[in-house]
Amino acid sequence: MGRSWVTQWRVEFLGREWNFVDISSVVVVLGLHCLTLLAPFHFNWDAFWVAVALYFATGVSVNLSYHRQLSHRSFKLPKWLEYFFAYCAVLSFQRSPLEWVSIHRSHHQFTDTLKDPHSPVRGLWYSHIGWVFDYRSRFGSYEARMKNVGDLIRDPFYRFLQHTYPLHAISFGALLYAVGGLPFLVWGLGVRSVVFLHATFGINSICHTWGQVVWNTGDLSRNNWLIGLMAHGEGWHNNHHAFEQSARHGLEWWQIDVTWYVIRFLEVVGLATDVKLPTETQKKRKALSNNYKISEEKLETKLINNGKL
Repeated sequence: MGRSWVTQWRVEFLGREWNFVDISSVVVVLGLHCLTLLAPFHFNWDAFWVAVALYFATGVSVNLSYHRQLSHRSFKLPKWLEYFFAYCAVLSFQRSPLEWVSIHRSHHQFTDTLKDPHSPVRGLWYSHIGWVFDYRSRFGSYEARMKNVGDLIRDPFYRFLQHTYPLHAISFGALLYAVGGLPFLVWGLGVRSVVFLHATFGINSICHTWGQVVWNTGDLSRNNWLIGLMAHGEGWHNNHHAFEQSARHGLEWWQIDVTWYVIRFLEVVGLATDVKLPTETQKKRKALSNNYKISEEKLETKLINNGKL
């Protein structure tokens, strides 16, 4: 079957102008991958468990803070706790809160069109990691990038992180080295960051290409159990596109959503408030019949008819 809609765009590495952001992104991503290659030579169990703990702490913070709270306002936290999770997320090498939220809100505004910052309609490679190295195709200008985060840019804390976020992750790497030497640096920074980066990138690429469609969202989003596990619940992506403001992505009992478990705990102890979940009426409105599966051909036709391709 022809899939020209998947190959409309390819990120060009030659023949285009590269700016400082593009070059910096290549250096950081390549540096982290090179550091990860040292993992077999600097393994010990202490370093391994540090990596596991940080994978949970920084990964859940990205999902909880950048995504579910700041991007979609799925719940509220006291400011001190909101800032704590945002700071932990900064240590993941996934950009500042302002830029992450801006990219994600653009993704939902232009889902699976050529204006989507990271959709497979521009190529699977592009949607996975190529977009990271192509600043102008995402925003065009700094001003355009910040137009959809006016609610956050007024906050001095988020403006501070916008200008300093690389320094925090790098300083944290220096701390890991001071505490545990190369094993802590390689595993606690390199391996942990690279695995979660690809888990997050997989939401953009894999979860818009392979998986199960259970809700009528009018886009290419899918539920993928592997990314659901790797990304602490973010892989239930069709659920998320159906109910963007829901604090819970794993809507079935068997859909493991670690980020939701943390939010639910915070709600039980009184720290998370105004927690949003889809109503039964909303679910019925978005539900597909059990015997109906959206094929790629039908989905492509639907997007074309809606003017999205």
